[in-house]
Order: sequence, then C-alpha cells, then structure tokens
Amino acid sequence: MNEEHETMSWKEKIRLNKRALALWYREYPALLATTAVYAAVNAALPYITIYFSAQILNELAGERQKELLVRRIVLLLVLEAVVLLVKAAFYRWNNSISNEVCRYLYDHRRYLDKMLSMDFCTAEDPAVHEQLNAIRQTAQWGSWGMEKAYMNFRQFVEAGFQMVGGIALSVTLFTLPVRADAGALTVLNSPLCIAIIAALMAGVAVLSPYMENIGTRCWVACDEEMRLSNRFFRFRMNLMTDNKCALDIRMYRQDILVSQIDDVNSGFATNSRIAGYARGRMGLAGAASAALSRLFIGIVYLFVCLKAWGGAFGVGSVTQYIGALTALAGGFSKLLEIVGNAGINAGYLKHTFDFLDIPNPMYQGSLTVEKRSDKKYEVEFRDVSFRYPNTDKDVLKNISLRFQVGRRLALVGQNGSGKTTFIKLLCRLYDPTEGEILLNGIDIRKYNYLEYMQIFSVVFQDFRLLAFPVGQNLAAAAAYDLILAESSCRKAGVWERVAKMRDGLDTFLYKDMDEEGVLVSGGEEQKLAIARALYRDSAFLILDEPTAALDPIAEYEIYTKLNEIVGDRTAIYISHRLASCRFCDEIIVFHEGRMVQQGSHETLLMQCGGKYSELWNAQAQYYTEG
Repeated sequence: MNEEHETMSWKEKIRLNKRALALWYREYPALLATTAVYAAVNAALPYITIYFSAQILNELAGERQKELLVRRIVLLLVLEAVVLLVKAAFYRWNNSISNEVCRYLYDHRRYLDKMLSMDFCTAEDPAVHEQLNAIRQTAQWGSWGMEKAYMNFRQFVEAGFQMVGGIALSVTLFTLPVRADAGALTVLNSPLCIAIIAALMAGVAVLSPYMENIGTRCWVACDEEMRLSNRFFRFRMNLMTDNKCALDIRMYRQDILVSQIDDVNSGFATNSRIAGYARGRMGLAGAASAALSRLFIGIVYLFVCLKAWGGAFGVGSVTQYIGALTALAGGFSKLLEIVGNAGINAGYLKHTFDFLDIPNPMYQGSLTVEKRSDKKYEVEFRDVSFRYPNTDKDVLKNISLRFQVGRRLALVGQNGSGKTTFIKLLCRLYDPTEGEILLNGIDIRKYNYLEYMQIFSVVFQDFRLLAFPVGQNLAAAAAYDLILAESSCRKAGVWERVAKMRDGLDTFLYKDMDEEGVLVSGGEEQKLAIARALYRDSAFLILDEPTAALDPIAEYEIYTKLNEIVGDRTAIYISHRLASCRFCDEIIVFHEGRMVQQGSHETLLMQCGGKYSELWNAQAQYYTEG
C-alpha cells in the first residue's frame, strides 16, 4: 500500500476521491448536501459568539451605551437561536440519512450487490474473494476506503468554513496599527514584521498536520498486519459463537489453539509492529504535533496581547482575535491533515474501485426462452470441454450428450469426476471452454441469461435454507402460494413435519430471527430443499446428492415416489448411492472428466469390466456380506 501511495500522482488521487464522493451522491443524494450545510452551520456558530462577545466587552470597557449593549445582546441571542435551530434541523435530517448509511456500511450492501451482479464464474474466483476481504478488513480496522472519503468530505467542509470565519474575524488584527506613542511596539506596524508573524504562524500550522500524517502513515504501513489481526479476531468471535462448532471446540479444546495463534498473530499487541511505531516515530510525531499546536497558541497570545498593549484595539477584541486565530489555525491544520489523509486513502479507494469495476465476461444473451406449457425442452452437449479459470487441466473433456425430454437421468462417478461441473455448465453458471450447449437447437449463450436460469430447479449438495418462515424459504419471496407450498412439501415427504410446527408454513426455521424458530434435522432440511425445488415448477429438476442426509427408509420413500415428485419434468440426479440409479431411465458414468458409459442400470451392469459395474460391486458388497 505504501509503494502504491507513493507512486500515485495527485491527479489520480483527486480523481479517485471525486469518484468516491460521486458514488456517495448517487447512492444517497441528500447525504452530502445535508452534511455540507450542517458542517457550515456548526463551524459558523462559535464565530457568532466570539464576535458579539468581543463587541459587548469593548462597549463595557468603553462608552457603555445601554441601548447599544441591549441591541447587541438581543442580536446575539436571536442569531444564536436561529443558527441553532438550523443546525438542529439539518442534524436531524443528516442523522436520519447517516443511520441508513451506517446500516448500509455494516451490511456492506455495495459489495454484496456487486457480488450478486457478478457472473458466477467470477464470483467464485478466490482472488475476487480476497479482494473483497481486503476491502472489508481495511474498512473495519481503520475505516479506510469509501467511509473515509465521506468522513474526509464532512471534515473538509467544516474546516473550510472554520477558516473562512477565522479569516473574516482576524483580518483587522493585522491592519489595525498600534498607537504612534507606543514606543518599541510600533515595530508591529511594519509590513515586514506582520509578514514574519504571519509566516511563523502558517509554518507552525503546516508542520502540525504534517506530523499527524506521519503517524497516519505508520498505521498504513501496518495495514497487512492490521487486516490479518482483524480477520482473525472476527474468525475467533464467530467460531466461539457458532453452535455447529461447539462440540468440536469442547471435545478438542480448540479454544486453546485459537488463543495461542491469536497471541502470536495479534497486530495490536504490545510487541506488535504498530506498538513499536507508537513507542518511536509515531509517538514522537504525535508529541511534536501537540507541541507545535501549543507553540502556535503562544505566538497568537503574544502577538495579540502586544498589539492590544500598544493600543491597537480594546480588551474585547483580544478575545475575538485569539478565538478567531486559534479556530483559523485549527481549521487550516485540519484541512492539511484531511488532504494528507485523502491522498493516503486514494490507495484504498483504488482497491475498492478495482473490485467494483470487475467486468462480467459472460454474454448475457437476448433471445427469449420459449415458454412451453408441456415443458418439452431438449438439451444437447456438443463436444463440450471445460477447465476452470486460471488452471490448465480440463475438468470435462469432449462431452457429447442429448437429453431425452421427460426422462430421469442419473450422473454417477467418483469424486472429482466432473459431475457437479457438468450441472454448472448446464445451468450456465459457467460457459464451456470448448464446444457448445444447445437448448432446442440454439446455443444457450444466445438466450437471456436470467430467463434461461428460470427453467432449472436445483438442489445443490451444499444447499442453504434461510432463517425465515418455511413458506418464504420455499418461494424465495415474502409472499407465497399456500396450496403450491403444501403440495411441494407433500411430494418431498416433509409435510407431516411442517404441519406439526407451531405456525405451519409460517414457522421460522432456526432461531436466528425468532427465538421460537424450529431446529430441523439434516434430513428434514434436505426434504425442504427438495420441496423448494418443486415449488419453482421448472422444466428441469436437478438433484445433487438429494438423499445424502436421509436414512435408508426415507431415501427409499423418496425414490419410490420419484415419478410423482418429478411429474413431467426432465430430472437429473447426481448420486454416490448407486442403488438409487435403478429408478432412473438412463445413467451417465463419468470418470476423470470424461463420459465413459451411458445406458440403463441393467445394461451397464452387464458390461463386465465397465466403470459402473466396478462402482456397483464395490458398494454392493457392504449390503450382501453376512
């Protein structure tokens, strides 16, 4: 990060920060406007008090005109009341938006939306996940990236108005001369003296934020360690509260292992790199910054008091000039500090936009998928080969196959033989490396991508149900069809369990969202996943290990009702239990990425020395021995 920051031009840094603010404006149009107004009013409020307090004190120390004093006090109160009212109104408005922003940032919706909009082949790439994790971790440990860009904007506006107010109230300090009879103090009227004092003040005001930015660079230099520590901290917190890990943690005392690793890898410990910086360069820079700030205040007090002693202005103006110059210096220093932070943050913004700009290489297609009430679709794999991105080994090689519509197809083979990859290609989660897949004689890449996916209902091996009501899980929507949901549950053999739940289909699964939620077994989860696939009523039903979590009796019930469950759909099964293949019309045998056999259960068993016969006999011995 340091090298990237050092080599990046300021033109590029400004462009990245402008793009970040433009993105904030597009997502929350009122956020920047309310922030700017609130910051401006908040910066102006102290100057009202400073100015009128000085005028009142000058009058009390001078002619003490009662009417003038009353007028200034009333004007002060009225202006403060109006400004406070405006400040409160914009604070409420901005706060309501900021609450939404905080929730947005907590959920990382910007990045989640990007992940969901990516092609699956891109979203599954480990390098993409690493990019996203780096963005999240830097945001969590130091608010770097988009959040820092917004924070810099808010502070920049406030510092800018703080400077404007300070200049407006302090300019007369340098123009009002001391009296001619002030002796040696008349040197303060010299333009050279005024220039020296102003340069001295400006120099101290510049050095202070420079020292602060040295400390910031130390934090950035430890970015990798900070991200790793933050990632491990979150892993530890999630691990210790995950009920699925509770048994292993207690049986094997994994908490001791995690604590030991945490002690070694903590980037925030007293022996960490950042702690070393705190005791050295970063600590010295912070101390120097604080010392320079005090030096500036000392110079201001000395200059203002000497001019007042020389009769340039009254005692009330002393408070005005000291308050105005202190605020001016604070605003100026803050402005320079923000500019430095924005330059450092540009490197993190580049990482953010590199992620958000990841293109989708898959052609989305434009043809409308034919809506057939009879679900008569035909799929053909024509000499299809596939290798995963950034690899040089084909996972599938020269697959040619035509589905017979309405038939039951089983895919079998050892782990890693290419069965699940075959399904991913069929569903167009990936495009073939070579060859083509046809739907009703047309390359599937020409069909509208989202429409094409709608003709498939899939139960993946690593499926997930949500901690929402059963009916919403089935429909993947807030509203659902009661009759269709019940029918789907009955076909999947889980309706009896759902009917006994407290609220039936409206019963929450798990206890994440409702303490009265129901915990279901692995087999019941799998049946609900099958019911979800049936609810969608797609032309193709694909089941990847659909009965892996079911006991033999439940598995037998599923397969004996296969025709009722599938209906007129084309069904494709992936299974390691070859006994289930007897219920299918046709079996495809994969081995090392190739389709080595095709036929019915009986036909394949008769092919002595074939892969299917080998797999069948390997499993059959466990059912026949003894």
